[in-house]
Amino acid sequence: MIVTDSVLDIDTPTGPMRTYFYAPTEPGRPPAPRPGLVLYSEIFQQTPPVRRLALNFASAGYLVAVPEVYHAHEPAGCVLGYDDGGKNRGNALKQIIPMSDFDADARAAVDALKAHPGCTGSVGAVGICLGGHLAFRAALLPDVKAAVCFYPTDIHSGTLGKGGSDSLARAKDVRGELLMVFGRQDPHVPREGRRLIYDTLTDAGVWFTWHEFNAAHAFLRDEGERYDPSAARSALGLATDLFRRAL
Repeated sequence: MIVTDSVLDIDTPTGPMRTYFYAPTEPGRPPAPRPGLVLYSEIFQQTPPVRRLALNFASAGYLVAVPEVYHAHEPAGCVLGYDDGGKNRGNALKQIIPMSDFDADARAAVDALKAHPGCTGSVGAVGICLGGHLAFRAALLPDVKAAVCFYPTDIHSGTLGKGGSDSLARAKDVRGELLMVFGRQDPHVPREGRRLIYDTLTDAGVWFTWHEFNAAHAFLRDEGERYDPSAARSALGLATDLFRRAL
């Protein structure tokens, strides 16, 4: 599979949202529409590990769109560093953006994928950390058929966004299938938080699968001491199995 990339600035209520598209093509075969995935980054936006994650999903046969979640507050192309400065900036921004803005961005990204000539119109979502929560929010849209939330933060506490989030309260609005993946050694989503999410999804009748690995937060990030290659391979396999089945 050969992956080509392009850039599109998608219109949103808070201004253009720089979005990176990754399109798969098979050598020797004519281009064919593919199911679409919105891939949400962690708080640092499209870092090299996030881009490699997008390439991974594109190579499995999906048209992948990676939006810049902080487009209204940072210039297009901004990538925050994996350091204290980048972490502090990213964490500050996720607290000042209203959930209504995050939701409007999700609607715009899904619509852009569905309108893309390289997409079949079947759309899913996937995200890591902050992006795991945003993938959950995207799953509230009725046309998102499947979503994978890798160690999503702030769902159990309702603390994402200006004024907080109502994600668990809206769990009953999820119509597609969810895959929830956590690291058991992740301090950002402790056991009590994971239990709250699990019980809420169950009580809401959501169709979901649940996996916990003996791994730290950000174990999918393929650089740094938290990276767990074995757990990452297993987790990505679970995700592609879901998308293959649902999309």
